[in-house]
Amino acid sequence: MSKRDYYEVLGVARTASEDELKKAYRRCAMKHHPDRNPGDKAAEESFKECKEAYEVLSDASKRRMYDQHGHAAFEHGMGGGGGGPGYADMGDIFGDIFGNIFGGGGGSRGPRRGADVGYVMELSLEEAVGGVDKQIEVPTLDECDTCHGSGSTDGKVDTCSTCQGRGQVRFQRGIFSMQQACPHCGGRGQTIANPCGDCHGQGRVERTKTLQVKIPAGVDNGDRIRLAGEGEAGPAGAPPGDLYVEVRVREHDIFQRDGDDLHCEVPIRISQAALGDVIRVPTLGGEVELRIPAETQTGKLFRLRDKGVKSVRSRKPGDLYCRVAVETPVNLTAEQRELLEKFEATFAGDDARRHSPRSSTFIDGVKGFWDRMTS
Repeated sequence: MSKRDYYEVLGVARTASEDELKKAYRRCAMKHHPDRNPGDKAAEESFKECKEAYEVLSDASKRRMYDQHGHAAFEHGMGGGGGGPGYADMGDIFGDIFGNIFGGGGGSRGPRRGADVGYVMELSLEEAVGGVDKQIEVPTLDECDTCHGSGSTDGKVDTCSTCQGRGQVRFQRGIFSMQQACPHCGGRGQTIANPCGDCHGQGRVERTKTLQVKIPAGVDNGDRIRLAGEGEAGPAGAPPGDLYVEVRVREHDIFQRDGDDLHCEVPIRISQAALGDVIRVPTLGGEVELRIPAETQTGKLFRLRDKGVKSVRSRKPGDLYCRVAVETPVNLTAEQRELLEKFEATFAGDDARRHSPRSSTFIDGVKGFWDRMTS
């Protein structure tokens, strides 16, 4: 039976980059892997097919030959020794691609770096906008001071009897041979003869670290700050991981943030809305004047340019949007009530509708609704 085109097998264009090939191979191999499709012969054949295609196309010289001669390039010895594509050791081909499935590190040797650590930091809006220095305490695994991370009291180590010092073990899964870090020595290839009494041979102890974190101006919810080397200490003296500080901004009493813009609600009196006025509104840089034109309706939005936030990614600040809310007066005195009653009396008759545009529109809508209901 004729073989399918390798590019077709992986579902990529003939101009695909190395990274595109690797991603396509990952998808194909994960989908058809025999461990995910037990007893499925078709999936097993598809798995072999995508493995063979990737082995050829990921090798620059083999890919050139394939592009020139197709499958014939690997028949009758044209492709050199090795028994043709698709029959290499699984551990050599997959590397890090299936490490997450089988728990191993592919072909990597030695202990891995320490784990990364996450920390959530709550900030006020003012702190997030202006930047701040914060001191935090982070519980983590830190290097043991007694053995300096080696895990050994006297520095003596033995060759691991499980992996014979290689740091890797190989095992069989059906027709596939897999390789992973030695579970006995953790990939170090050595075991400790006299473990440290403080860390029990781990080279790490639980400790709370106090760190100073500089928060740049303009951060927002979800932004992360990376502190290199401040994560967990690596086993047996391996490099430490990183600390990622995630920002959470608390709700503000006045402002709501939307990217680089700020929003706030500004209450005004009926007289201010009807006659117009100049009021003062708060911004992050202090109060500014806002001109309210006569006959302003509740919900009217006013934009104050450059009074928003200048984020860590922006060259200029956003805007402040002020939405006015016309308040109904409360706790009226007898004189105020009398004045309002006289004022209300001036709206009697049909002339009142021209003073209340929204009310007129609503009344007309109601009449039209009832006419349709009764017709």
